[in-house]
Amino acid sequence: MRQLDKFRIYYNHTIHPELMRMERKRIRLLRLLIFSGVLLLTVILFEFYVNILLFTLVLAIPIVFYLIFLGYRIRQFLQTFKPHIMKLVLNFMQEEPNIGQLKYEPEKSLSKGTFFASKLFVCKPAIFEGEDFISGRVGEMDFELCELNVEENAVVGTGLQNVFKGIFLHAIFAEETSGQVACWPRHLKQYFLRSIKEFTWLDAYNTDDEILYEPFREMFVTYAASNTHVAGILSEPMQEAIVAYCEFTGKEMYFSFLGKHIFLAVTEPRDLMEPYIWRSNLSFELIRSFLEDVSLLLAIVEDFDKTH
Repeated sequence: MRQLDKFRIYYNHTIHPELMRMERKRIRLLRLLIFSGVLLLTVILFEFYVNILLFTLVLAIPIVFYLIFLGYRIRQFLQTFKPHIMKLVLNFMQEEPNIGQLKYEPEKSLSKGTFFASKLFVCKPAIFEGEDFISGRVGEMDFELCELNVEENAVVGTGLQNVFKGIFLHAIFAEETSGQVACWPRHLKQYFLRSIKEFTWLDAYNTDDEILYEPFREMFVTYAASNTHVAGILSEPMQEAIVAYCEFTGKEMYFSFLGKHIFLAVTEPRDLMEPYIWRSNLSFELIRSFLEDVSLLLAIVEDFDKTH
């Protein structure tokens, strides 16, 4: 049975009941917010009607405390939803024979050093934010991943421009390996000239001609260090899986294999599995999207582990 079919059954029996429980909490919170909005509007209109400064100042104190209480209730819901659902998804993933020791830490993030060690992104980040740290093991390889949002000051004009937003993974091979390969989306090459230039300073060169799978060659630019057997690192089944995923989801992928270190990044414009307040969170697609992103990254790591 395919993983998605297995997951749909698992979702119906395990995740959906938990979503229903959280949905009841959301509805109670929503009713509280609507009631509070009506109450506060009534109080404000009454203050305007009375028009007594002292009375307004006295009422301001309990109103502020009540707003703090509402903020606490909202934050409590947001902070409990994702960990509950995330742990259930990870439990499903651990049923795979080569995946184990999964650990979830919602407030933790990969470091800037790990991000820049990938050689995929060169920037001076004005914002570097991460959350939803997951660590574990695939085959003989330890891995860590998280959601990252990296922005830098715009080159032209004011404001910030996005560098990367999505899931970033770092895995370490159990034994020393040789060779260095890095790939960027071909249609975005002009935005990564700094990264490519820095990588070529490390005695790397363009190796598109060594990629025999044409759809992958059309989708990505590939650079490798001298004396690197590119096909030995980027197997054709791995190339096919990456191309199929990118075509199906429309997401961008970046990846590098630097000795015993693997770095994989997949873009995601929204925060994964962030719950809604004003509408239902009973969505199979919301959970499936996260599972597919992480499963693809781990499948690439597993393929590398098996072939090396």
